[in-house]
Amino acid sequence: MTSIDLNADLGEGFGAWRLGDDDALLDIVTSANVACGFHAGDPSTMHRVCRAATDRGVAIGAQVGYRDLAGFGRRRIDYEPGELRDDVLYQIGALEAFCRAAGDRVRYVKPHGALYNTAAVEPGQADAVVAAIIAYDRELPVLCQPGSVLHERAAAAGLTAVGEGFADRGYLPDGRLVPRSRPDALVHDPDAVVERVTRMAVDGEVVAVDGSVVPSPVRSICLHGDTPGAVELARAVWSGLRAASIQVRPFTRPIP
Repeated sequence: MTSIDLNADLGEGFGAWRLGDDDALLDIVTSANVACGFHAGDPSTMHRVCRAATDRGVAIGAQVGYRDLAGFGRRRIDYEPGELRDDVLYQIGALEAFCRAAGDRVRYVKPHGALYNTAAVEPGQADAVVAAIIAYDRELPVLCQPGSVLHERAAAAGLTAVGEGFADRGYLPDGRLVPRSRPDALVHDPDAVVERVTRMAVDGEVVAVDGSVVPSPVRSICLHGDTPGAVELARAVWSGLRAASIQVRPFTRPIP
């Protein structure tokens, strides 16, 4: 049976402010990218989400980002490589503490926002992310776009690079995501989203905004939790995958 992982960015509130419905999404997804306090999140939020994920058997990943709470980690920052490495390492270690308190551990690493996009094309920042993972635990997979610089550098360093697709994001013909500043950055129609996810899971390809077909060999698909109707869309994706006889399971769990 074909299988696919569904992941979502969770724990992205801060203090009294919450973004998205973490608990509802944790009932649907199989992997949780938990914000580690730099672009969003705080200790209590990290603790709460790690416990909730562990209770549901959802794999926990460190969602590492730039030190940019005001910009939600979506503004590019030019880092000295060693400083970026240490910032990523710090975030993994912080989340690990709350995973252990919940009876689990960090299972993978995924960059967030501008760091995700920059490491996808810039060797310096990609290498810094890779160096942080190696320094912490080289057995940790890194979740990133297939064919990206980060994917290539991680694989070359001996890490497990896991290809990730996006259910509700537009794709450019070269496989990159459409910038959020453009009106076609997001796909809103639930039927179209379900069809895209199924095609990525079964055929390893996605249709770009110009109609061209882009190879997209992925093992995990991201469902954004901060868009209107995110929970209903996630439920539709899960139901569509099951209807197509596609098993939904964490990519970190071996296939029986």
